[in-house]
Amino acid sequence: MNGKPLQGDEAAERLALDVLLWITGEEDRLLPFLAATGLDLDTLRASVREPAFLVGVLDHVMGDEAVLLACARALDVKPERIAAAWQRLSPRPDDEWA
Repeated sequence: MNGKPLQGDEAAERLALDVLLWITGEEDRLLPFLAATGLDLDTLRASVREPAFLVGVLDHVMGDEAVLLACARALDVKPERIAAAWQRLSPRPDDEWA
């Protein structure tokens, strides 16, 4: 990945999918993710296209600085880029009433 700024929800979703691929790439990352989310592999596969699921993927990474930094390093992006994608995809308080 390059260092270009995120542009739009589509770019944020692509980055979230890259983060998910990184998480699922090794059992040492996948098992804690499954345990934290309560998902199994079938549910994970079925949820990949759901925007709320992608926010949950980014929530998981953003919740642990060491995981965030490892992910950013592996994806060759700045941690701030992952944070920007997370903020972009996260529901805003006023969205609940829309």
